[in-house]
Amino acid sequence: MDEADDTPPAKPSQTPSWVMLGFLVGVAFVLAIPRREPPRPVPVEASKVAPPPAPRQLSTIEAVFEAWGRYAVWSDNTTQVALWDPATRSFADCYEVLRVGDSLFFRSIPSLSRPVLTHGVVTESPLQFTETARQRDEWLREANEETWKAISAGARESLGTDRVAKPGNPH
Repeated sequence: MDEADDTPPAKPSQTPSWVMLGFLVGVAFVLAIPRREPPRPVPVEASKVAPPPAPRQLSTIEAVFEAWGRYAVWSDNTTQVALWDPATRSFADCYEVLRVGDSLFFRSIPSLSRPVLTHGVVTESPLQFTETARQRDEWLREANEETWKAISAGARESLGTDRVAKPGNPH
């Protein structure tokens, strides 16, 4: 029994103190990191931000087309129109119109893909009408023929009809 009393008492392990030291160093490191402030929103004046325009209802284009649709130029029972927008003071709202029998169907489109009608247009119309490129070319050809006929008739009148040489007759 004497032998058991002569042994020195066991030393406590130092591992828990090293773990505690590492934990404290980690906490100190995290607290030392500089903090970033969240970006502050830039104040914007209310007058500079315009609310988005309210979408037009289809009932508006239906009513306007009911009154002005007689001026539309149709090709394969379709046409395109642009509706006047008083807020932007332009023909901003574009639609494709499909005619099936007596019924009309309207589809909004981002922009007109056909040439804008420039002849026979009523200036007070709230709609801008279009025509196909083929229709535009045909109208231009007819307009050129009428112009040449008017020029020829004017030349004949100013020179006198008996002085104008007929084709195939040199005198």
